[in-house]
Amino acid sequence: MKNVIVKFREYYPEASNTEKGVIEYLLENPEKVAEMGLRELAKATFVSSSTITRLCHKAGFSQYKDFQKSLIYENALRKETITGKNCEIAKDDKLEQLIDKIIYKSIVSLEDTKALIDVETLNKCVSVMMTAQRIAFFGIGASLLVGKDAYLKFLRINKNCMANEDIHMQMVQAKNLSGKDVAVIISYSGMTAEIVQCAEIARNAGAPVIAVTSFRESPLSKLANYNLYVSATEFEFQTGKLASRLSQLAVIDMLYSACIQHDYEECMHYLKHTYISKTAKEKEGEDDE
Repeated sequence: MKNVIVKFREYYPEASNTEKGVIEYLLENPEKVAEMGLRELAKATFVSSSTITRLCHKAGFSQYKDFQKSLIYENALRKETITGKNCEIAKDDKLEQLIDKIIYKSIVSLEDTKALIDVETLNKCVSVMMTAQRIAFFGIGASLLVGKDAYLKFLRINKNCMANEDIHMQMVQAKNLSGKDVAVIISYSGMTAEIVQCAEIARNAGAPVIAVTSFRESPLSKLANYNLYVSATEFEFQTGKLASRLSQLAVIDMLYSACIQHDYEECMHYLKHTYISKTAKEKEGEDDE
């Protein structure tokens, strides 16, 4: 299913003022819009029919009828749409309420990310990563933590991979790539200047670029050969991008698990080979005594 609400909500920050009016109307009246024709929606939002048609194309729908059909189906599945406003963290929230809200936001972000994942693109990314001589992970801040998690995972299955903490080292890392390698660049906004520069360097070096980013047009998404989109239903209260990090980690887990399935026997061999048992550590401790 082409998830309408998620795609338009993720595109909203990059939309023009005219497009934002249409998106706001859609998000506030999903069931009403599902019953409206193209001209009727254009009249209700005070825009031209061509503006709505172009907006549908930007969101991944071939035509207005495709958009409308997907919205009708989505409304049937989500009869009660809960908005983020009634789940915001408040100053006087009890600890139990805080727990419920964080878990709820996490679940929504993961469900929305699932709706944005294109299976064909994911499959292509797996093929590229499994045939690459080296996998280089890039990220800053919370996204770097996701990159380091990916680095440790792929190291377990004997993939030659890299994940430097220093951004200048990441740029050097990008310069040393070739067409036989692959760059996995993690950035929710897709607009961080240093990360975009790493993507440009990697592309110029001939390496294919896989971006784990939000569903919107950004400098990173334009540079990437493959885009794996994530969603983040963040709190207005500044919580350090909890949901986006969780969504990015989920996509990395998808890539990792799919790569293992791609070459199951060999990957399982390396997973068993690299397993460090706690019992072995305990025995070493006993020997030292």
